[in-house]
Amino acid sequence: MDFKAQFAKDGIVVSDTFFHYIQKYKDHLFKWNKIHNLTGAKDAKTIDHFIYDAVYPVSFLPKVDTLMDIGTGAGFPGMILAFALPNTRVTLVEPLAKRASFLQFIKADLHLDNVTVVKKRVEETEPQIFDLITSRAVTDTTMLLELSKNFRDAHTKLLFYKGEKVFDEVDSSLKHKIIQTHNRHYLLLEED
Repeated sequence: MDFKAQFAKDGIVVSDTFFHYIQKYKDHLFKWNKIHNLTGAKDAKTIDHFIYDAVYPVSFLPKVDTLMDIGTGAGFPGMILAFALPNTRVTLVEPLAKRASFLQFIKADLHLDNVTVVKKRVEETEPQIFDLITSRAVTDTTMLLELSKNFRDAHTKLLFYKGEKVFDEVDSSLKHKIIQTHNRHYLLLEED
């Protein structure tokens, strides 16, 4: 995928450092994935698709100072968002040791001062309020709202990466917006 061309078309603004980080990240992910099976995505096209999915919300998200990603896995979307948002302090919560180790390695290798890796389940993580909470492929919206309750206040925005079932997961009592793209539905929840 030609990220630069696609981003320009979709209004996604990132620094040149982002493209350097992405290349290094992909190189490491392929090496680690052969040994540790970090993600089901095994080929460059699928990884590129995951990266694009992860970074697309930069085109519509407001500026945030702090972000927590629940269940980051191999880095989607949290690590990719950390590359794209260098002025945002990003906390990656990932309970699986091999994935948390990979995230920690990427943080160290790329000297990412804006990233904190927490090797715990989100329920065991010290409560703290974030401006934005993200999650992809972890659980349904109701459970994500429960899991995130100690990390948000009335000003926190929640961004959940969903598929078509998102329409079955939201009720009218939630102030929400669904941003649809070809392969992904983004559920943006705001309380204020």
